[in-house]
Amino acid sequence: MSSPESASRRVVVAAPRGYCAGVDRAVVTVEKALQQFGAPIYVRKQIVHNKHVVKGLEAKGAVFVEELDEVPADSLVIFSAHGISPAVRAEAKQRGLRTIDATCPLVTKVHHEAKRFAAQQLPILLIGHAGHEEVEGTTGEAPDNIILIQHPDDVDDLDMPANQPVAWLSQTTLSVNETEETVLRLKQRFPKLVAPPSDDICYATQNRQDAVRQIASHSDLMIVVGSRNSSNSVRLLEVAKEAGAKAAYRVDDASELEESWFAGVDTIGVTSGASVPEALVDGVLDRLVELGYPRAVEERLIEESLSFSLPPQLRRHDTRDRKR
Repeated sequence: MSSPESASRRVVVAAPRGYCAGVDRAVVTVEKALQQFGAPIYVRKQIVHNKHVVKGLEAKGAVFVEELDEVPADSLVIFSAHGISPAVRAEAKQRGLRTIDATCPLVTKVHHEAKRFAAQQLPILLIGHAGHEEVEGTTGEAPDNIILIQHPDDVDDLDMPANQPVAWLSQTTLSVNETEETVLRLKQRFPKLVAPPSDDICYATQNRQDAVRQIASHSDLMIVVGSRNSSNSVRLLEVAKEAGAKAAYRVDDASELEESWFAGVDTIGVTSGASVPEALVDGVLDRLVELGYPRAVEERLIEESLSFSLPPQLRRHDTRDRKR
């Protein structure tokens, strides 16, 4: 017989969560390349921002490097999901490296838009985070045209006439809610503001944040599974707090759960960032059962069915089910 305390307990896991189509494509790209070409395969930067994914691929023969000068001549190198600048691509060609590009197609779309706006001689206001690999790659497409906007207040500091035609783009891993205030300020400041032809925001970022909002308001505690350097995971933590969760913590895996967090906690919400394997979420849910909580129930906000083809070098070997 369950105790009154256990009867009142509930664990809700958000959906959608975890891998998005771009992350799935990038991780499978490395796995398929190892199968097809053999180890070692070099990867510039973390293929996705999750330390468990990186360690798992390292165990299979992937070698992660920060820059191309760490890659031996005549080697095969994979570019990460976050995208690269033309300068990196040119360096790889100059050194004679074989390359496979695992850039998320949604990021590639933003790169194309940056080049198009630059060809029109438009200043480009890029909404994003300084130092993020995606921002660095996009900026590299039009370095003389792009100005980074990290906060809505940055709009007031722009030294441009109000009648100046300008364009805006966004880091894909920001949500609509994160960019809407900045875009509104830009529209007020620049009546001739030119928007991208369609939203640059990653569907997965928005869906995961909306799913967290749905469960955080009735959760005593939200647990976000994701690595510290994953901007979308960190943002899920912030969204959970903003949406009304009484407490929220980010963990890489179940080993980081602290029993002190659960004192007086009945309702727990769980989610994961877009670069997190489902096995890590399962580990957290199993640990909650060990702590006396029931098996989780899922609250699904929306179904996701989008998938992306693998890079052309690997497509003839692509027999996977990409709808996982």
